Amino acid sequence: MALSDYVNTFGQDLLRRYGERVHKLAINAGFTCPNRDGSKGQGGCTFCNNASFNPTAREAPSVGSQIEAGRQVLAKRTGARRFIAYFQAYTNTYADVEYLARLYDEAVAEPDVVGLSIGTRPDCVPDGVLDLLQSYQQRGYEVWLELGLQSAFDATLDRVNRGHGFAEYRQAVRAARRRGLPVCTHLIVGLPGEGRAEPLESLERVLELGVEGLKLHPLHVVKGTMLANEWRREEYAPISLNDYLSIAADLIEHTPPEVVYHRATGTCSPDILLAPAWCAKKWAVLNGIENELRLRRSYQGAALEKGLPLAVGETTP
Repeated sequence: MALSDYVNTFGQDLLRRYGERVHKLAINAGFTCPNRDGSKGQGGCTFCNNASFNPTAREAPSVGSQIEAGRQVLAKRTGARRFIAYFQAYTNTYADVEYLARLYDEAVAEPDVVGLSIGTRPDCVPDGVLDLLQSYQQRGYEVWLELGLQSAFDATLDRVNRGHGFAEYRQAVRAARRRGLPVCTHLIVGLPGEGRAEPLESLERVLELGVEGLKLHPLHVVKGTMLANEWRREEYAPISLNDYLSIAADLIEHTPPEVVYHRATGTCSPDILLAPAWCAKKWAVLNGIENELRLRRSYQGAALEKGLPLAVGETTP
């Protein structure tokens, strides 16, 4: 058995629709973030690694060269022949529309690139940017708008210095849906001050607005962050592996089967990871989620079929 036997995964969704493997190619286009450059704040989110920050696109390799490098790696590893250009690092809509169009055009100019996945913040998707993304969709490309929400609780977002609230997310999703753009929402499990109930309520609020994709991440502590300082002062304790597996399974059970899981965990390089150590072991976590669902004899959407309440567990003070 595999996780995709229990969960509607993005890889299997693409395989069904394209008839062959389609893989994301991660691109760092050198963007900054309004929560770093002073527009919204300084220093970024408390969990964001400052050491990996790349301030200008000119200092990053070209989009085309990054696609070529990723293509060679994935072709050997998986045999994939089609790709989605994933603009991943920092806020990939935080520039004028003309500049964004040049970057996105460079990606889709590659004959084996079938689409774009654009990672960004909910407060950085003005109408002009959404219109630009819609134009690629109208040209036949697969387009995903990936919004880093992390939590639907404004108190949590303030605590991690996120620089936006749930209202900005709501506005961004509604604007994207008016254009028919699919949204993949990022949620973090294990945020400071949150327990078992908060991720489930965040999921509920996201689903109420409508979402086509989800990404789950365990919060990990990395070097060069404000969160690392909190962890050293014992002001923050990372989530345990067992708790993450249990909460992830709860979230999956309460997710409608048509929603696609782009990711069920997030990993970090051991070079910068401080805690928890299990966040460096992607396959152990994915296998753990699969095992948890298997032991429950459950699957994506099972709780909805049974009419079980979404909010379970106790809220952490």
